[in-house]
Amino acid sequence: MTAPRRAIIAADGVFTYDDLDEASKRVAGSLLADNDDLNQTRVAFLVHPSFAYAAVQRGIWRAGGVAVPLAVSHPPAELEYVIRDSGAGVVVADQASAATLMPIARAVHARFVAADDALKASPADGLPHLGSNRRAMIIYTSGTTGRPKGAVSTHQIIGSQIASLVEAWRWTPADHLLLVLPLHHVHGIINGLGSALAVRATAEILPSFDAERVWERLTSGEVTVFTAVPTIYNRLITSWEAATPEIRKQRSEAVRRLRLMMSGSAALPVKTLERWREISGHTLLERYGMTEIGMALSNPLAGQRRPGCVGVPLPGVEVRLVDDAGKEVETGTPGELEVRGPSVFLEYWKRPEETTAAFRDGWFRTGDVAVLEDGSYRLLGRTSVDIIKTGGFKVSALEIEEVLRAHPAIAECAVVGVSDEDWGECVSAAVELRQGATLSLDDLQQWAKPQLAPYKIPRALQHVSALPRNAMGKVVKPEVAGLFKSR
Repeated sequence: MTAPRRAIIAADGVFTYDDLDEASKRVAGSLLADNDDLNQTRVAFLVHPSFAYAAVQRGIWRAGGVAVPLAVSHPPAELEYVIRDSGAGVVVADQASAATLMPIARAVHARFVAADDALKASPADGLPHLGSNRRAMIIYTSGTTGRPKGAVSTHQIIGSQIASLVEAWRWTPADHLLLVLPLHHVHGIINGLGSALAVRATAEILPSFDAERVWERLTSGEVTVFTAVPTIYNRLITSWEAATPEIRKQRSEAVRRLRLMMSGSAALPVKTLERWREISGHTLLERYGMTEIGMALSNPLAGQRRPGCVGVPLPGVEVRLVDDAGKEVETGTPGELEVRGPSVFLEYWKRPEETTAAFRDGWFRTGDVAVLEDGSYRLLGRTSVDIIKTGGFKVSALEIEEVLRAHPAIAECAVVGVSDEDWGECVSAAVELRQGATLSLDDLQQWAKPQLAPYKIPRALQHVSALPRNAMGKVVKPEVAGLFKSR
């Protein structure tokens, strides 16, 4: 008799696919209550990475709701913003998050559901039919307008994103994923958990990243797939270099047996790629994607992976490079990367004008500049200086500036991303101080903690008598970035 296939291994236990099916039915039953269908009610949920997360996410979908994942690391103000902006009618929280979310749910007149209670509820007797074009998920992403906006995907779009990755990266039921990524953005949700569950592979979920624990699991002989951001690989390299020669040898020999190791969500420094290859024997597979499109480009699973390049279009994805007028550029000429295909998102939630502006003739405008060289795409940077990619997260400089301006010592400020081998880009703030005021980086960071997610808090601070501005009075961001580069 074949043993039941393991779906999830996590801090809350080891669970089979039958367990996941049963648990998601219980969550659906709790969410539905006396209703037959949630009819695309937005359900915001804050559940730490675990089996419970997977069961709640799937239960929301099975009840006909739209899943709105919340970030474990975000302070209450940011959580409330997402809940309000999405118009969530239901808020779900695990025990660790209940005290934070319960008052927010009450304030927005949303129904509060404890995840533990939902997992113990009676399974739903009948579940609604879910049309493929129904909205399924809203993931919040920062934009040039400052505040995060919700990128809406349907069930069909999510299915297309996952199917493309399963084909390109050859996921099979024999795979065992080690997942250490946050589960509120596309890397962890789609590339990791979604792909593993789609083929009935095993997803081992750690509650948070710990370099020693990750090395322990990577050397266990069980893991076949690992995907992370450059910052994590840098931490693993540091841990390896601090180990004894015997442990280094053991780790290097063991990790070579993995089938696939990937890096994404931020540019991978060539130095990191080369050092990891020396340690592990793996040339990390780099790929390119966004919340709005899932993954669009990828280096090959089999074949040469070129450092600094993000490969070619994934199955079902079309890309082009265009100039400012929207005309395609010749090979070797930089242009804005535009994407088209069934994996592209539906809309920005409640932002029709921004949705329209994000597309050109049916192509999604990524805002990234790239060049096609020797058949592979190489990213050159953002068309907007107000988007910062740091530690695998995309954040808005304008949003951070708005928060910092409320500091009593700050008269004016400008936030930029400065190239950093560890973080991809380092969030850096140049500030004009009020007369007689003083401000240290540590003081600013402590002040910002209750108001900004950890990865949005500045890691560098410069005092200036006056921010550089052009004739129209607009801050010249490249000059601001130069202040930090010249330190």
